[in-house]
This record gives sequence, structure tokens and C-alpha cells, in this order.
Amino acid sequence: MEALLFEKLDDRKVRCALCSHRCVIVDGTRGICHVRENKGGVLHTLVYGRLIAQHIDPIEKKPLYHFLPGSLSYSIATVGCNFRCRFCQNAEIAQLPTDHGGTIVGDMVKPEQIVKAAEKAGCRSISYTYTEPTIFFEFALETAQIARSRGIRNVFVTNGYMTAEALGVIAPVLDAANVDLKAFTRRYYKDLCGGKLEHVQETLRNMKSAGVFVEVTTLIVPGLNDDPHELKALAEFLVHDLGPGTPWHISRFHPTYRLTDRPPTPVQTLRAAREIGLAAGLKYVYTGNVPGDAGENTFCPACSATLVERWGFQVSKLQIEEGCCSKCGAVIEGVWK
Repeated sequence: MEALLFEKLDDRKVRCALCSHRCVIVDGTRGICHVRENKGGVLHTLVYGRLIAQHIDPIEKKPLYHFLPGSLSYSIATVGCNFRCRFCQNAEIAQLPTDHGGTIVGDMVKPEQIVKAAEKAGCRSISYTYTEPTIFFEFALETAQIARSRGIRNVFVTNGYMTAEALGVIAPVLDAANVDLKAFTRRYYKDLCGGKLEHVQETLRNMKSAGVFVEVTTLIVPGLNDDPHELKALAEFLVHDLGPGTPWHISRFHPTYRLTDRPPTPVQTLRAAREIGLAAGLKYVYTGNVPGDAGENTFCPACSATLVERWGFQVSKLQIEEGCCSKCGAVIEGVWK
């Protein structure tokens, strides 16, 4: 299928404008994502409708804590990614084309089928997740447009590397996003992810301006992005550029893929990072991958009442009424109904 968002160049080359790599692709080859190929001077997507994953998840798994809490989200993905994170949590599907000679696998599914499946399962949203949704943009867009017409919300779980042009196309039907802000140094993005920090920052600002509800996740890797000064700078960026009501998820690292020489993140490191975020002015900072930790819960920033209690991905208590604290009436940022 012919891809969206590309420019034809001389000598049958094309320039992809889907993500911030802006790959120039010669005829017969693919871009960095390994799922978009130049065929005779026309860019094609190789993963349209070829789903490698379809699951029904709690929205908290994305993680989204301030977006329809306690609801279900129909989650889909194709193979492929435009990053090369050494700590990739879903490498078996995200890095499959890169690590296995360009292999593309997946079951053929139509957008209408996804929406119907979401409806049948009682899902209030569809999440484009597990791998980077930008790389299956055409399928995600068509699915999201149908979902929106049926009253189902749309969520991207993303590395935030899409271009402003791509965001401009999807934003009218994109309700929320959890964006990985993986670290706050250019070196980390270059060495561990194969990207540039400034492009992710730009996407975050653009999403906020476009009215997409944004939550941010940072995976804390011991010795690589856990410096208190870096975490403070990251939190201050969120406060200044996205607003103090932006939920920040600080997640625990476990050794995986090509980064196995680091230990799991100490829980105390996550708790210290949470305190850094709160001290910087963020209202809602959460510890992730630590079921049962108090940092999973939502507290009113005005009166400190516990408004949402969680254990892992399950909500056991919800005391937010009309977007406000049920105790003191303070506004709690989010999409609650």
C-alpha cells in the first residue's frame, strides 16, 4: 500500500516525513523502521493491517492514570520500530524486522474489524501500542477515524518521534498519548535509542498545543539516567513546557534485550525520583512496575486526599467527581468520563 507523508526526489529516491529521522530512501530499500520501502520511487508501507498483537488491556497498563481510569482499551500493534533502544521491552516484535533480515509477519485485519472487536469487548478506547504506532500510521489513522465516529477514544503509546506533519494528520482523532521521555540528555538518546532528545520535546509541546491529553513515562536505568540533577531538569521541563498537571510515570527497569549488565532499578531510586518531580512542581508523579507501592495512587494536590487507589493495573478506589476532588473540590487534570 502506498504510504502517506513522503516526498519524491531525484533518481527515484524518496524522503519520508512520517518520523523525525526523515529518511532519504533509495529505490528498493527501506527506512530505519524497516517497514516502509521505496518501490520504484514510491514509498510503501509493508505493515498495513498486518497485526502482530491484539489484546484487551486495562488503560492503566499503557500507562494512563488520568484517562478513563478503570476502563478497558483494545490494544494493537504491527512489527517494527524507528528506535533501536538497547533496553527494548518488546524487542521480539518491535525489533523483529531489524534483527531478522526485514521479516514482516502478522495477521491481516481491517480497521472496521478492530473497531467492532473493541465494541464487542466493551472497550472505551483503542490503543496503538507495544511497538511504535507511528510506523503503522496509515492503519492507525483509518482505524482511529472509524473509532472516533463510533464514540471510541484513541490512544498512542509512543516514543514521540513523529513529525509535526504526522501529528497534524492524526491529532483530530487522537484523544490521549503516553509519551516515553526516555532521559534528558542528548548522549543517552544517541547512544541507547538512536534518536534525538529535541525532537521528542518538540512532539510533546505540539501534542499539548493540539489538545491531545498527555502523560509521560521515563524508564529509570541505574547509572544511565538516574542522576538527580538530570531528573530535576526533566521534571522542570514538564512543568514549564507541558504544565504542572502533566502526570509523570517513573518506571522500574529490568535487564532485557541488549542491556543486561544493569541491575533492576532499586525501589528507593524510584521513590527519590518521585520526590524530585513533586519538588519541581509536578502535581502527579507515579512509580511504575512496583505493584503495591503508594506511588501508584493519585492524591489530591490541594488536600492530599487519596482519590484513586491502584494495585498494578487494577483500580480499587475512585473518588473524582466531575473532574474534581470529592473531598475539597480541587480540579484534577485528566479525562474522567
